[in-house]
Amino acid sequence: MTRPDPSAPPAPTRRAPETTGLPTLEDVARAAGVSLATASRVLNGSTRKVADSYRERVERAAAELGYSTNVSAQAIARGTSPVIALLVADIADPYFGLIASGVARGADEHGLIVTISVTERDPAREARTLRALRGQRPKGLILAASRAADASESDTRHEIAEFARTGGRVVVLGAAGPDTRGIEIDNRGGAEMLGRQMAALGYRRAIALAAADGVHTSDERLAGFRRGFADRDGVVDRVYRGDFRQDSGAEMMSAALQDGVEAGTLVFALSDVVAIGAMSAIRAAGREIGHDIAVCGFDDVPSSSDVTPTLTTVHVPLSDVGHEAFRAVVDEDWTPGDLALDVVVRESTPPRPAAQESA
Repeated sequence: MTRPDPSAPPAPTRRAPETTGLPTLEDVARAAGVSLATASRVLNGSTRKVADSYRERVERAAAELGYSTNVSAQAIARGTSPVIALLVADIADPYFGLIASGVARGADEHGLIVTISVTERDPAREARTLRALRGQRPKGLILAASRAADASESDTRHEIAEFARTGGRVVVLGAAGPDTRGIEIDNRGGAEMLGRQMAALGYRRAIALAAADGVHTSDERLAGFRRGFADRDGVVDRVYRGDFRQDSGAEMMSAALQDGVEAGTLVFALSDVVAIGAMSAIRAAGREIGHDIAVCGFDDVPSSSDVTPTLTTVHVPLSDVGHEAFRAVVDEDWTPGDLALDVVVRESTPPRPAAQESA
């Protein structure tokens, strides 16, 4: 039997017979005049070499027929699919939206796809999601959710270890573990800078709105703020506990107002979203934000500069955090980049008389 000459000009594409459904790989192979195995090697990412003339014919036939690559077939051929799986706690929270934008930017640069799953900070749900994702063979997993330690966390650790064992890479927002790379945000250091700056503005008494005790991000921010605020004898009188939602910020602030809040008190919220909720409760109580009750947050999400008055916060380069997490997945020789945090003082924390007198 005479074999085709790979150096010969590409044969004209033959259109497949009309089909009632979506074009299949068999349709592409028939239209290109090649074997099913050759079409599969071209379109499903096999590492086996295919002659350029055959590759061009297969790709042209696929384009003409409107064939879409089967990602599952790619995963079988390559051992992984061209997918980065991102797990977030709450897709409605702009904090995670900005991180996702950075991951998506990196994926676009590398021709990869990002899928997003929501954990709601539930360790059991996180473990179930990881188990399901393992079967889809993503190129990497990024876990971006702060939550409290829980017995179910051992299930998450098991799923991460299994994913790493099969060659996948897991990146977490936080300290690296035995099977993960870590992207660390200096929550404690940023909050300490904020506390010190607020004390320099003349504030001496503060109320904190935090998440449940044991939630790492909240604990780090509260500890850092307390330390920086204490540098000039600032004291956090009370801590109210809730979660990261805007409604929770309003609820915690309402409870604080019922207990009594003196004029000149500073409210430190664990995030901008919580701070904005607190601001709505302050207005609803007929109090003024700023000279009456000052408010500061953390993260510098876009809405922090859109609210009235504008919100004092700590700027975290969240999109860069997401991009750095992506790099940690795909770069073999990855080393952590610089993710510097800065305090941004705005209208919600005007200087107090004590600061003006000492100036």
